[in-house]
Amino acid sequence: MDDRDFERQAEAALASLYGRLAAAAEEYEFDVDFNAGALTVEFEEPREKFVVSPNGPVRQIWISALVKSFKLDWSEPRGAFVLAAAGQSLDELLASLMRTRLGPGFAF
Repeated sequence: MDDRDFERQAEAALASLYGRLAAAAEEYEFDVDFNAGALTVEFEEPREKFVVSPNGPVRQIWISALVKSFKLDWSEPRGAFVLAAAGQSLDELLASLMRTRLGPGFAF
């Protein structure tokens, strides 16, 4: 994957997440923002922030959440960014992190 492909795939993945999270934010209590290529999810009580951002030099998407860092690589066979250690796609991992924070009923 070259730089241009990475930028396209990362932008599409984050824009898709933003749309679904923005819709879910009305039902659950969090704020979501997509600015300068990074997606942030902020919670009020207790105060916490998840950040999902592309890292172009290494062609990964990084997630900072729950005092941890996750680095996802593009998987051509799956057509998605994937956390190799767990085999979770970006969508699956973020949904899991959101359920940890908001409870098992969270869906987006």
